Amino acid sequence: MPVLFPHSVLRASLAVCLLGLLSACANTNLGNALQRSLGADPKLKDNPPKNLSGPSPNKPQSTPQKQKSVPLPEDFPTEIPRYQEATLEQVEPLKDAAGPGKLTIWSSPDPINLIQNFYQKTFESQGWEVLDQPEDQDGGTFIVRRNDLDVTLSIPARATTGKSTAASSSKPPAVATNSSVTTFDIQYVRDGKDTKAEKPQPSQKPQPSQKPTQAQKPTQAQKPTQPEKPTQPQKPTQPEKPTQAQKPTQPEKPQPPSEVASKPAKVRSGQPEKFTDLDKVPRDLRKYVADLAKLGVLTPDTTNPKTNTDSQGIQFAPNQTINRRQYARWLMDANNRIYANRPGLQIRLASNTTQPAFQDVPRTDPDFPYIQGLADAGLIPSPLSGDSTAVLFRPDAPLTRENLMLWKVPLDTRKALPKASIEAVKETWGFKDTAEIDPKALRAVLADFRNGDLANIRRVFGYTILFQPKKPVTRAEAGAALWYFGSQGEGQSAQEALFLKPQTSQPSGAPKATPSN
Repeated sequence: MPVLFPHSVLRASLAVCLLGLLSACANTNLGNALQRSLGADPKLKDNPPKNLSGPSPNKPQSTPQKQKSVPLPEDFPTEIPRYQEATLEQVEPLKDAAGPGKLTIWSSPDPINLIQNFYQKTFESQGWEVLDQPEDQDGGTFIVRRNDLDVTLSIPARATTGKSTAASSSKPPAVATNSSVTTFDIQYVRDGKDTKAEKPQPSQKPQPSQKPTQAQKPTQAQKPTQPEKPTQPQKPTQPEKPTQAQKPTQPEKPQPPSEVASKPAKVRSGQPEKFTDLDKVPRDLRKYVADLAKLGVLTPDTTNPKTNTDSQGIQFAPNQTINRRQYARWLMDANNRIYANRPGLQIRLASNTTQPAFQDVPRTDPDFPYIQGLADAGLIPSPLSGDSTAVLFRPDAPLTRENLMLWKVPLDTRKALPKASIEAVKETWGFKDTAEIDPKALRAVLADFRNGDLANIRRVFGYTILFQPKKPVTRAEAGAALWYFGSQGEGQSAQEALFLKPQTSQPSGAPKATPSN
């Protein structure tokens, strides 16, 4: 029977044998080769292995840095509401803006709906005029106005770190790349009309009450123009100043109400404008616009500063949309110039002491005398005419086709408008969209049909079976509508008024020309 040895004994014996073998091979070629194969790599002595777990001595350790908030611009309006959880990331200047302002880019960890709800409620509670706002809770653009301040707030449709397309600059915002951060833009512009009125204030630092010599000492390089600046606040008495400076001061001229009742409204342009782009007016409307331009009724487009530059000359911008305040001004000016020889048919400017009919057209509004004058005459819907819902005029909203008819036709007929129904308008004009016309404008549309070929709709829009009552009106279309005032052949055109123009310099109370109707 074979003898079994424990494993420990076998291992010990094997180790002794190997040890003896190695000892026997010492100082031999075989032993040296075996030693080199089992030894450490000598290259590691001079080039120790890199410490992959520790920081590299040659590279600075990259640690995320917290984005610092950009300082708020000095001219940032205090009336603009600020979201508490938002951080200002970037400030950019505006290009081709109508007045001083900037584009500010903000970021917040809060979702879109919280930011949007905050601004929607704040704009409403603080009395901002909301011209446009998002229709849902998934982002969009707010366009609001308060006094002389225009603000555009753009919130992207989803949480993003990029800038919305509403921003006026193409530079990428320097913001974090966290997908949970909501980035939004606030663009603000001060209206040029009011900013110009504020500029004369710094010029009063020399204090005119001091001695003349003291006032002249600090004038070293700048004072040749500064003595003229204190006279700028006196622009209310200077009718030759630019129209923008005149706007807020015209109501102050006819301070006694009796004078207002005896003087017709004056045209702001004063002299006929020589527009350089009348060739862009649609061919069918060109003659009407040209006559009104010669009459001095039409004014340049001031809503877009790009349309009027020194290189382009004075531009009319015929295909741009006209807003309600511009049309109200043209309506009064055209009526009074065409009927320059008939003061009894002219509309009177409102006094600056008149109680405003609309909440959004205060006495300080540059077009208050025109808009309030039309309301006082009952030519536009207002609480004065019994329409208790028309408390807002919305002066900067686009003029629609039904608004054009509602304001213009009463000056054609000079009498109460007839009763109208959807069926009656369908039978006369044949409009397929008659049901979309505001009931208040239906009467004006029906009365216009009775004017035959001199109807405003035929002259402005041509033959059509779609009235499109809510469609915005262009400046050329508005001019064509104002070319003729009258009904059923009893009226006067701008072309006829051009022959009466030399007599408009006569006092309005003593006309010498006879009407051409």
